[in-house]
Amino acid sequence: ITLLFYVQIVNDSYKLTARNQAFVFKTDYPPRGAIYDRNGKLLVFNQVAYDLMCVPRDMKGTDTLELCKILGIDKAEFIKRMIRMCGTLKNARYDYRTYIFEAQVLPELNARIQEKLYKFNGFFVQPRTVRKYPIPIAAHLLGYIGEVDERTMEKKPYYKSGDYIGTSGIEKGYEEYLRGTKGVSIKMRDVHNNI
Repeated sequence: ITLLFYVQIVNDSYKLTARNQAFVFKTDYPPRGAIYDRNGKLLVFNQVAYDLMCVPRDMKGTDTLELCKILGIDKAEFIKRMIRMCGTLKNARYDYRTYIFEAQVLPELNARIQEKLYKFNGFFVQPRTVRKYPIPIAAHLLGYIGEVDERTMEKKPYYKSGDYIGTSGIEKGYEEYLRGTKGVSIKMRDVHNNI
């Protein structure tokens, strides 16, 4: 009875595992805010880009050769990326974290991936925005954005691996206002892993 009490009440790892298997949590990223000068002239805006995301545990049955062909990489590069994400290929079967497999995929390549996405279990496309500058001036003043580092993620729990953050200039100074607020889409899946 003591072990039963511990498993059902005290230890919530089984509950979390069941929840992670039944629900798919997908982060919805807001577009970064535009930057205007004092006269209302646009200095920085967003252009849509796509990140090809990967959940290694869900990759069973994925047509890796077809995916490699679309991305223009060979099987060795695919394996190298999987090892970089999970440590070893054996760990990939148990890793439910989400990784960026290919960053900033162009819209044309995204269209080719979307056509055959049903063959790529464990992969999905995450829309993102890329900063564009209509007038190539004041780069040091406007600043840049970059992928968030480990130290920042420890200090600010808002950021997760793969998120972008202002690293200098106005982008850094007004980060709280420009980044927006992330949302979450929750999808439920059945025992056959169908959404």
